[in-house]
Amino acid sequence: MSKTLLCDENLKKLDHAIEENRRKKGALIPILNEAQRIFGCLPLEVQKKISEELNIPLSEVYGVVTFYSQFTLEPRGEYTIGVCLGTACYVKGSQNILDKIKGELKIDVGETSKDGKFTLEATRCIGACGLAPVIMINDHVYGRLVEDDIPHILKKY
Repeated sequence: MSKTLLCDENLKKLDHAIEENRRKKGALIPILNEAQRIFGCLPLEVQKKISEELNIPLSEVYGVVTFYSQFTLEPRGEYTIGVCLGTACYVKGSQNILDKIKGELKIDVGETSKDGKFTLEATRCIGACGLAPVIMINDHVYGRLVEDDIPHILKKY
């Protein structure tokens, strides 16, 4: 993790979030949410600080971070691309769409592009089966896709 992210200002923000929540029941989740907002992810150094401050085992903090999908250990891209691999999308070719995106961005599922612009995820269903195959880039849905659509879509970003 870069020293910039762990600067004094960000650590002070984390300290404030911990103090605001430490006495509340279920404090860990709100503190993790705030830490991720501050740092962009939850690297081990941040988890250790939270563990020490709340006096709970690091293994418990890590277990929560890795269990819930909203938390990430690695920095995420500016744009998250979710490729639906649910049944309707898969039958209509979403695996080919995923493969095309992987090739265009030179990343695999769960990775972020070197320029920090895109993070690629495979999802199970986004609830747009009538538009299959579907991808989402942040909150924007693209449906009825073919592989040739992908380069044009990515250029928008």
